[in-house]
Amino acid sequence: MSRFVLVMAFGLALLGGCDKHAADDPVQDINTSTVTVITIDESQMYQSIDGFGASLTDSSAWLLANAMTPAQRQAAQEELFDPEKGIGLTYLRQPMGTSDFRVSSEMGGHDDYTYNDMLRGQSDYELSHFSIAKDEKYIIPMLQEILAVNPEIKLMGSPWSAPHWMKQGENLGGGRLKEDVYDTYARYFVKYIQAYAEQGLTINAITLQNEPWYEPGSYHGTRMEPADQIKLVKKMGPLFAENNLNTDILVWDHNWDQPQYPLEILNDPGARKYVAGTAWHHYYGDVSSQTKVHDAHPDRDTHFTEGSNGQWQKPGFDNNLIRTTREMMHVVRNWSKSFITWNLALDTQNGPKIPGGCDTCYGVITIDQADGSFSRRPQYYTFGHTSKFVRPGAYRIDSTDTATTGIENVAFMNTDGSRVLIALNSDASAQNIKVEWNGKSFKYPLPTRAVATFVWNDQPDSPVRVWLTTGDQTKLLNREADLYFSGS
Repeated sequence: MSRFVLVMAFGLALLGGCDKHAADDPVQDINTSTVTVITIDESQMYQSIDGFGASLTDSSAWLLANAMTPAQRQAAQEELFDPEKGIGLTYLRQPMGTSDFRVSSEMGGHDDYTYNDMLRGQSDYELSHFSIAKDEKYIIPMLQEILAVNPEIKLMGSPWSAPHWMKQGENLGGGRLKEDVYDTYARYFVKYIQAYAEQGLTINAITLQNEPWYEPGSYHGTRMEPADQIKLVKKMGPLFAENNLNTDILVWDHNWDQPQYPLEILNDPGARKYVAGTAWHHYYGDVSSQTKVHDAHPDRDTHFTEGSNGQWQKPGFDNNLIRTTREMMHVVRNWSKSFITWNLALDTQNGPKIPGGCDTCYGVITIDQADGSFSRRPQYYTFGHTSKFVRPGAYRIDSTDTATTGIENVAFMNTDGSRVLIALNSDASAQNIKVEWNGKSFKYPLPTRAVATFVWNDQPDSPVRVWLTTGDQTKLLNREADLYFSGS
């Protein structure tokens, strides 16, 4: 798949935007008989939104710290995390220790590690050797720089493996926890949260295990059954309370195809009282599983915590833009408070990384190690149409489900009272939409294979601001001419 390299200054100019008030009304000739109507009903409010983002993996952090000059890194961080200068990402899911996306020690990174590694045959049930020192080399400094750009960032921690001495077979690439380590492993999470807090980094949520029904072998992984997570959360919940930790505990953290797994945990009253919600990945199954679990336990949260893009998917900027935007809409329409993809940044070879795992995954941005420049993947623009405008604390509000028309949409209301509608046209031809709200409406011709974001408030005669990205890349988060509501 070809890389879509854009000049940095050009991208920044687009993000800064310019008001292009066309002399002619771009919607005056719409034929109302072919219009798709989207009705916004903000009296029906659904879940609140925690944020949108990716994972600052070891690979991503190393690239930011080592492949870029300080000026290049500052520009990339502002594009990614500043909602005014860039797209305003607000959530990062952090591996607790290494995953398959880590830089080898030969390149200046690390070999496999957890936060309490011991020699073979040794154990440390008192956790006296616990340390996040390896994260302090470049992961924590990059997180601190990112938080300086956007203090609203939330952090989620997810382990790929417990320390090897806690596991049957003492293998980081698979195996289950030993029966006598659950108390110790619960304290391991407490020490992680406390150690990050000492670095000025709040861990807002943790998952008990990344992909607990997958044992990769070539990189970290741990097998966990529902009974294992029930046992661990019953140890962890009281310890969090004892240590005054407000970190949310999320279960499962795996694919949509196994909704019975989180349901078994949430159906256990002793575990459920400590569980904030369920985390999901997209690699198998259907997004409707999120709603199935939500409907069974509507007072528990839903989070989408990993879904990578990569070379196995249909190529082309337009295909990637449409797929990621559609998935974001479906994920949020099925109750998720977050939409988090995988690597924040990778290089032109989809790394650096160790052998095994995903060799064809893409990051939100691609960094060229030759000169430190970066290009933006299509998912960057999905986030630009979403996280830039839908801020933490916003609520999803009701909007007409128009998926059968070729138009898809989702709507939100921010804490400042602004309304946001994101509309996607996946059709091969332009589509006309009519947006109805509070007895008023506006019309807009949505180009073929394009996504648009509309933002407005409830002040009299206030404009509807419009941003547009087209699949042919002629418009990339372009600020379009303002629209205005009129009598329906």
